[in-house]
Amino acid sequence: MENPPPSFLARHDFLIRRLHSLSGLIPVGGYMVIHLLVNASVLESPNTFQKNVYQIHSLGALLPLVEWTFIFIPILFHAIIGVAIVAGGMPNTGNYPYSANRRYTWQRITGMIAFVFIAVHVFHMHGWFHNSFWVDRIVHPLGGGQFRAYSAVSSAGEALQNGVWVTVYLIGILACVYHLANGIWTMGITWGVWISEAAQRRALRICTVFGVLLAIVGVSALFGMRQYGTGEKLIEAREVEDTMYEHKVEAGELEPNEHKRALEEEKSSEEVAKAAVKK
Repeated sequence: MENPPPSFLARHDFLIRRLHSLSGLIPVGGYMVIHLLVNASVLESPNTFQKNVYQIHSLGALLPLVEWTFIFIPILFHAIIGVAIVAGGMPNTGNYPYSANRRYTWQRITGMIAFVFIAVHVFHMHGWFHNSFWVDRIVHPLGGGQFRAYSAVSSAGEALQNGVWVTVYLIGILACVYHLANGIWTMGITWGVWISEAAQRRALRICTVFGVLLAIVGVSALFGMRQYGTGEKLIEAREVEDTMYEHKVEAGELEPNEHKRALEEEKSSEEVAKAAVKK
């Protein structure tokens, strides 16, 4: 009985694995670093973060094209190939309990967590697609699409008030950071950048420091954003956002778009916060 012909993935294993590792660094990894750094700019002030969001959205109609070309399609490619790689092998830490092998297993685990988290995060904040029927009938009733670009700090802060969501984001951020930091180390081996044991040990130390620093940035951004979702901080953020929006509209730099601002029912929480502050 003849053996079945090898699959497409098996025939092109060398090329696909290298494209997979490359896509994990450029552009997916690079985008994640920039995304966390932009989010962490809220630690300086709501004004700084809102400026960064306006700069991103200044791309206008090109923004979806840029997002799909340089973010979503590479993420999907990396995730799909990653799932195929995971499905083709079994973790063997029980038989070979070496630290490198355990890190490889955690690389697989965090990759799966990261993929699910990214999908949940995009739905929670943006709703995946901007079709009005989809947003009104499905996304909003399920609690998604919470982010408003022109009310960036306050809308994100309010979306992160639930402790369950904070836990989800903590796990997701740490999984993404580990997957990137350890992935850089394994990518260096795949591409022959560090071959000797000494070079691999040095690279591991550098990747560890990078991962720890990026984790601090990501977690700090999460809680920095969260603090502007209630009380006086919410009022402060809304005042900054409204002032910036009005100035940009008056200067002709921005077309009025109430859909990108906090919804009326969301603004009611600001009124509650103001009343609490007055008491």
